[in-house]
Amino acid sequence: MRRSLELLSFGAALMLMIAAPVHAARDLLIGGGSVTGVYYQVALHVCNVLNQHSGGKYNCVGRPALGSVFNINAVNRGLLDFGVAQSDRNWQATNGTADWEKKGPVDKLRSVFSMHPEAVLLVTRQDTGIAEVADLKGKRVNIGNPGSGQRGNAEDVLRIYGIDQEKDINAEGLQQGDASRALVDKKIDAFFYTVGNPSAAIEDPAQSTEISILPINSEAMKEHISDKPYYVMTSIPPGTYRGVEEPVETYAVKATVVTSSDLEEEVVYDVVKTVFENLEELKSSHAAFKHLTPESMLEGLSAPLHPGAEKYYKEMGWM
Repeated sequence: MRRSLELLSFGAALMLMIAAPVHAARDLLIGGGSVTGVYYQVALHVCNVLNQHSGGKYNCVGRPALGSVFNINAVNRGLLDFGVAQSDRNWQATNGTADWEKKGPVDKLRSVFSMHPEAVLLVTRQDTGIAEVADLKGKRVNIGNPGSGQRGNAEDVLRIYGIDQEKDINAEGLQQGDASRALVDKKIDAFFYTVGNPSAAIEDPAQSTEISILPINSEAMKEHISDKPYYVMTSIPPGTYRGVEEPVETYAVKATVVTSSDLEEEVVYDVVKTVFENLEELKSSHAAFKHLTPESMLEGLSAPLHPGAEKYYKEMGWM
């Protein structure tokens, strides 16, 4: 009799388990950049924090992607839930300039939070004879793959320094991992890269060849950024990379996480809340993140703020 009761109890419990609704985790996809760049690290580690601290509510995946322009367009089309993009590209998309001049403004683009500053770097080998931007003439230079923010930065630098990318240089459009290898293999003479520092894409070639990072700090460049709030002048500290023993002045943008106004307020709120409540964990996940603060992460948001993010920031008294 007792065994029959136990079997009945077990059966009843099993039926309750079967009948109970199963709430599957909500899938989220964040697009980053090249696997050797810091954008991919942003996507990867934001997802790690969310997966570990959302109580199983979300299943977040950080994926490599083609960069700022691609991520903005993918977010707008609903192919990504979140994307990492440069602050200047967000401004351009919101205002319908540059890559969006013909298509018009990306009205649904929304800011979530900023991450690290990204310096526009010009890296060369010491044996190329390239000592300043003007020396790029006649050289083979990677300006970045189409769809990346760095390509737009490279094109700006070349234009401001009076270099015609069609006539004066042999321009390549490699993704950064390929460009770093090509510099070591002497298939290119230099590359532009907009990145948070330190970056494996520069550390790796610096271990295999002698590199130089050239300043991008002419008066014309400083004038170019003076009326653009999404740009700042910055300096790469000596010793950041092997063989670079002097500070290198250049300009920088902010890496920002963006989404679409179509994404539910609750989802964005949850993501923002989880990131900021576990900010120390995120900061320790990569060297480029170690100086993040709530104040800095609300700077450089050049697309309108998503209501889910705004709700959390107001609750915290940050706006």
